[in-house]
Amino acid sequence: MQFIAAMDRSTHIKGLLITGAAVLILSPDALLVRLIRCDVWSLIFWRCLLTCSMQALFLAIFYRRQFIQSFRNIGRTGLLSAAVVACGSLLFVNSLKQTAAANTLIILAATPLFSSLLSRFFLGEKIAWHTWVAIVICFGGILLIFAGSLSSGLLLGDLLALGATLMWAGNLVILRKGKAVNMIPANLIGNLLVVPAALLAGAQPLSVTIPDASLLILLGGIVLPVSFTMITLGPRYLPAPEVSLILLIETVLGPIWVWLVLNEVPQAATLLAGMLIIGTLVVHTLASLWAMYRLQPATDSAR
Repeated sequence: MQFIAAMDRSTHIKGLLITGAAVLILSPDALLVRLIRCDVWSLIFWRCLLTCSMQALFLAIFYRRQFIQSFRNIGRTGLLSAAVVACGSLLFVNSLKQTAAANTLIILAATPLFSSLLSRFFLGEKIAWHTWVAIVICFGGILLIFAGSLSSGLLLGDLLALGATLMWAGNLVILRKGKAVNMIPANLIGNLLVVPAALLAGAQPLSVTIPDASLLILLGGIVLPVSFTMITLGPRYLPAPEVSLILLIETVLGPIWVWLVLNEVPQAATLLAGMLIIGTLVVHTLASLWAMYRLQPATDSAR
């Protein structure tokens, strides 16, 4: 029993380290997008092309001769996930260019709750009462952000962020349905789909300056593929609610990086909404973890 407990503790620490490192690596994402000065479609082109190229390299190293088969395994569910990822990427980057980084990241923080809501409608999963309460509070916080953006002309960016949130939430539902299969190839295809869309929208990838190219390589070649790969590994070692709790750190760190480098101070309404949404998510996640661990001893004794 002590050996098993030691193994569980070791696995838990491993999960914490992997997920925590992933969040720290991902946290400058919004800052890098804001620092890149090229047009938004060229930014999206290189961001997604570099990300899917690195993902292809990871998959080729991992699967080797089964590389092509890994794409066939995703089936129609994976193709649907790819389409949703593509839409989400387009909405996310355009949001960061149209509104404050804090607005985008705080709205995106509500993704797990929107995922629960979509799971109720599409998968028939029951929603706990405390999740319903959290959904209502977070929706109120998002409306507060919208109200603050009406006078500053940032509402369009906020709506794009809400659209990205719904896309990420929908993708979580799709991934849950296809959880038996590695869906990283679907994410790769989703990023790849954005490349021709960006070209059709007017991207000029060869016009990117050297400073922008350096930032794009950092963003698409390192930050995104490494962090998302590690985040994908996190749930193997940690409960999903705990992973969600750690991911909230990015919602806090992202605006801090933008504030330190670009001196972009969030509006009062955004700060209030942020405290409301993040506080609600922390309480909700802790309640989910408590409920899960409370049921675990009963399950263990039944064995």
